[in-house]
Formats: sequence, structure tokens, C-alpha cells
Amino acid sequence: MLVQQQTIQFSEHSSLYDLIIPKDNLLRKINELIDFSFIYDELVIKYCTNNGRMAESPVRMFKYLLLKTIYTISDVDVVERSRYDMSFKYFLEMNPEDDVINSSSLTKFRKLRLKDTDLLNLLINKTVTIAVEKGIIRSKSIIVDATNTLSRSNPFSAIEVLRERSKLLRKTVYTFDDQFKGRMPQKNTDNDLEKELAYCKELEERIENEPSISSIPAVKEKLNLLKETVEDTQENFTLSKDTDAKTGHKSADSFFFGYKTHLAMTEERIITAAVVTSGEKGDGPELPKLLEMSQENGIEVDTIIGDAAYSGKENLKITNGQNIKVVARLNPSITQGFRKDEDKFDYNKDADRFICPAGHLAIRKARGGTKDVGANQVDTYYFDVKKCKTCPLKNGCYKEGAKTKTYSVSIKSEVHQDQMAFQETEYYKEKAKHRYKIEAKNSELKNVHGYDRAISYGINNMQMQGAMAIFTVNLKRILKLI
Repeated sequence: MLVQQQTIQFSEHSSLYDLIIPKDNLLRKINELIDFSFIYDELVIKYCTNNGRMAESPVRMFKYLLLKTIYTISDVDVVERSRYDMSFKYFLEMNPEDDVINSSSLTKFRKLRLKDTDLLNLLINKTVTIAVEKGIIRSKSIIVDATNTLSRSNPFSAIEVLRERSKLLRKTVYTFDDQFKGRMPQKNTDNDLEKELAYCKELEERIENEPSISSIPAVKEKLNLLKETVEDTQENFTLSKDTDAKTGHKSADSFFFGYKTHLAMTEERIITAAVVTSGEKGDGPELPKLLEMSQENGIEVDTIIGDAAYSGKENLKITNGQNIKVVARLNPSITQGFRKDEDKFDYNKDADRFICPAGHLAIRKARGGTKDVGANQVDTYYFDVKKCKTCPLKNGCYKEGAKTKTYSVSIKSEVHQDQMAFQETEYYKEKAKHRYKIEAKNSELKNVHGYDRAISYGINNMQMQGAMAIFTVNLKRILKLI
């Protein structure tokens, strides 16, 4: 039960705060900067007003989470520190003698109260509104980029998981019938997923054909687990507790397993929009959302600054329609080509490769045709045909029996002449100098506020983590500029 919000009555000991908490304390400055009642207004519908025991104030619970993000500490530690740290108690609007919550309440608050709330956009909008009201944001440019966050869970290749679960099945069978070893199929020793799947299916068939073995509950349990693994081989051939995380690529040779947060930020380093996606998603397709969200949050935009991933033809059409300049280098692979299935295959500017709809990166690239003659040149990207053969999305994409799978882009040198000319202007060169700022902001999020790794499973929890981290860096930036 949640009673109507009331003004907190401080005890006779509250005057200690004026003596102990200095005027320049970060938490005091945040309390003075922002009215957190908007959190109460947003979450009040999640509580019952006339039934159950008295609930802790949603504002205070939110502040516990904010403290956790500011100081990068655990639920247990933020509660424990709130027990004796007077600056924490002051920030939480508690009396010095008040007791703290149980740390498990924070987990329930996240799962029950913050679930299904657009916390990310709510908190960004609040900080941007404050920055605009205080005259901090004066530029009309936004800088866009994406930063990756590793999943809390480590990925395992499907072949590793299949081998582990087939091993468990064999060991269980041998526990009941050691002589069954002679009837087992020959193991696959190649690092070939297709062969491993074939071996697992043959293993299943051999055991199922022996009712005296397959009917044993322990064997049946391991057999069903192997069957499920075979059937549920993931699109990107990784299995993890974090089912929303996917494999993304930092370059042609390096990858990460987790999520991407696509950011838009002003030249004053205030984040104005954010979109959280799984790791395999490209950067460029998120630009329209970032632009729209920034504008909805009250930012007037006449220039977008980014890298080559954002100079796609669709992005240029959208921005040209709004008279917005795009300070991003053209890349022939995504700006000068007439691409088929453009919405399906996405360009990864870090690896300089295309990614197929299943999230697989092209393994190599080749260019054919006459150099500098756009009509005759074609970039061809080659994909791992072994993955294509077992891919659940192969229908309509991979032709059975084909020895190669390619995706080609025709280079048209006459397209985007205006953008190419704009790249040579002084305005472009001057604005391009601001792009480093978003790299520094990404570094702050990761190195100071723990955004390098997810603290929970699932994209919803990743969005919540992003909301708190971005809210924190925006508040700190505003306090520095006012």
C-alpha cells in the first residue's frame, strides 16, 4: 500500500546534516537541482492505495538505485553504506536515526515497479528539460555513436554445448549399462557443426531404439535435454543464459557478446536520446529514432555528427528532407551502392563487412570491375556456407547445395555528389572535430559507472541499467556547467 506523497518531517537530529554535509557535496547538489516527484507520479499506478502493508516511497527506492549507479556498488553495499553514511541518508531524505531497507527490496522494486515503464526515455527527457531550462544547451548539433556492453553471461558455441550434453548422456547410459559403449556411434572430431548435429541425432536414435535404456528416468532426462539443444540451435550459434544478448563485431577479427546502446548527445555533452539493442544490430538504422527522440525531448537539430555508419542513403534522404546536415564520411559500401534487401543485410563499419539477417558477419570481401568506374565495380561479401546450411533463416536466402553464399553491392560513383562536396567544406571539418566528445562519454559510462558489463540478464534490464547510467552522467554534466 502506498499513501499519498507527503512532505517528510525531519527529527530534531536533522540539523546535523547542515553541519556534516558540505554545500558542494554531489548528493546535496543533485537534491537541490532536481525535484524527484516525477518518479512518484510515474510509478504511483503500480501501487495499491488501500490494501497491503505500507510500501517504501518509490522516490526513495529510486534514489537507492541512483546511489548504486553513481558509486558503482552492489545492492547490499548501497544499503549498508546508507546505514552509516550521512550524505546517503541526506540524499534519501531520511532522518539520521532511521533504519534502512532490506537489500532484497531493491530487486522487487526493479521487477515489480519499474517493469513496463519507459524509464530510459523518462530520465533522459527530465535531464534534457533541466539543461534546456537552465540555458546549458545552446548548440543545434547532435553527435551519434554506439557503445557495446558485454552480457553478464558468457556465450558458448553450439558445438561446445552439443558436445557437453552428448557427453552427459553417454556417461548416464554407461552408469546403467557399461557394455553399451560398443553400440555408440563414432564421435565427431571435426569442428563442424553440421557433423556434430548429425552425430547427436544418431546418438539419440541409437538410445531410443533400446527401450531398456531410454526408459530409465535419468537417461530420459539427459536424452530430452540433448534433443532440445539440437532443436533450439540459436540463429548465431551461441547459447547463453542471456537469451536477448547477441554477438556483435568490433572488427573483422574481434567480437563481443552482449548489447549495443545507440546514443545521441549535444556538443555540450548532454545525452538527448538512447536506444538499447542486441549486439548484432547496425549503427546506421538507429539514426532516425535518435533524431526523432532528440527532437521530442526539445532539441533543435540542424547538424548530425557521426562516423561512416550513419551516411547511408536512407539516413541522408531523411535528413535532407529536414534540412539537416550530416557530418559523416561517405563509405561506398553503404552510400553509393544500390543494395538489394537493404533492410535485411546491414553494414558494420568497424569490421567493414555486411551482417546477414541471422547476425553472421561476412568472412571476406572482394572487389571486381574497373577501378574508378562506378558502373562496373562491385563489392562482393562472402559468408560462411557451413553456417548457412544449418541456419533457421536459410529459406529464401541460401540455395541448398550451393558451395558459396555471397552478397554484392554495386558501386555508383555519381551518387551523393552533394554530400561529397559538403565533406570538403570548412563547416564540415569544424563540426567533425566534435566527434571525439561522444567517445569520451562512452568511456565515462563504462569506466566510471560500470556500463562495460550488464548487471542482469535480458534487454529490459539492460535498458534499466542504461537509464540509470545516462541519468547519472547527465546530472553530473549539468551540475558542472551551471
